[in-house]
Amino acid sequence: MFNSLLIVISGPSGAGKDTVINEIKRKSGSIHHTTTLTTRPKRNGEKDGIDYHFTSVNDFKRLIEQDGFLEWATVYGNLYGTPKEQIRQALANGLDVITKVDVQGALAIKKQVPNALFIWISAPSIEELDQRLRLRNSDSKKDIELRIKTAHEEIKQLHNFDNEVINRSGHAKKAAAEIIDIIAKEKNRPNPRQITL
Repeated sequence: MFNSLLIVISGPSGAGKDTVINEIKRKSGSIHHTTTLTTRPKRNGEKDGIDYHFTSVNDFKRLIEQDGFLEWATVYGNLYGTPKEQIRQALANGLDVITKVDVQGALAIKKQVPNALFIWISAPSIEELDQRLRLRNSDSKKDIELRIKTAHEEIKQLHNFDNEVINRSGHAKKAAAEIIDIIAKEKNRPNPRQITL
């Protein structure tokens, strides 16, 4: 059992989860950010080991067989997973851990670690999500349409999250500050969450 928090961040594509998490990391040195393992190709500007750990399908499947993931899923045709060992080490060192997963990953983690803190990040509207995805210039029109359709379905899972944070365009620092405040309040509860992993 760990006294540190496991913070699970989720939300639709285009919500700005990475931008907000980068702000949280910049402002708080006591939070460890997990790096998701994925089989998808690197986007322009992404760095292996920083944005994601990029790996082959065979190596990913080997880790599945070894029960090496807290959660894993196929998302838009690629495999994504959260390595357990990374989280265990950080929690054992007294660090709070923040991990970013898709909605199905968050639901899988909730089954295994119900005392984790689940935070949903979203844009103010579906229209703004659509605009952000188009401006990103990394997805085809077909992929963007699929991501918007998926966002409509994912929003139905909002009730499974402890908190919702709206990330308005140009206000990632404010969204990050709101999440840092949520974390501080959780840590100061009379009966803090206990994490078993």
